[in-house]
Amino acid sequence: MDYSFNLYNSLASNGVCLALKKVVPSDKGAPVILCIGSDLSVGDSLGPVTGTKLKKMLAGLNCYVYGTLSKPITAHEVKYMNDFLKCTHPDSPIIAVDAAVGLAGDIGLIKIAHRGLKPGSGANKKLAKVGDVSIMGIIAEQSVFNYSLFSATRLNVIYKMSEIIAEGITSFILDYIQNAGVKEAYASAFKNFL
Repeated sequence: MDYSFNLYNSLASNGVCLALKKVVPSDKGAPVILCIGSDLSVGDSLGPVTGTKLKKMLAGLNCYVYGTLSKPITAHEVKYMNDFLKCTHPDSPIIAVDAAVGLAGDIGLIKIAHRGLKPGSGANKKLAKVGDVSIMGIIAEQSVFNYSLFSATRLNVIYKMSEIIAEGITSFILDYIQNAGVKEAYASAFKNFL
């Protein structure tokens, strides 16, 4: 099941958090966030802007965020990310964040799905699927000239979407860490009881 939230919905970040609780497996390691895109085009910068915000919001926690404005994960790097993530974080679910194109009525939607995403599809690139869970921000209408639409996207839309996504992921990660601590405490107490 896919979940969608409009960027102008005041509860969208709460919705992102709740959707992640439904689609990210809780029996695996701590989630890893992969933010895909480039800072060279406003429309394609959703991932790196979100990654930069997440790095600040999750600083000091045991959480990995790849793809920021200073170190973006572009189409060039994404080719190697699946192997890297499998070796580095074998037990962790991967949450992939990227900008996307869609129907005219979908512009402004943040879509969350229990499947990976194919980065670069909007620019007709043929890349492998990445992630176990995807968060896509629909920033432009799908057309033959998608690449030019990426550069015509308003920065305000990208900024607002990245804020919502970062707040939702941060709430989810904090809740995940808290629940993992409670599970460990119960397991320890149960072990001592026996």
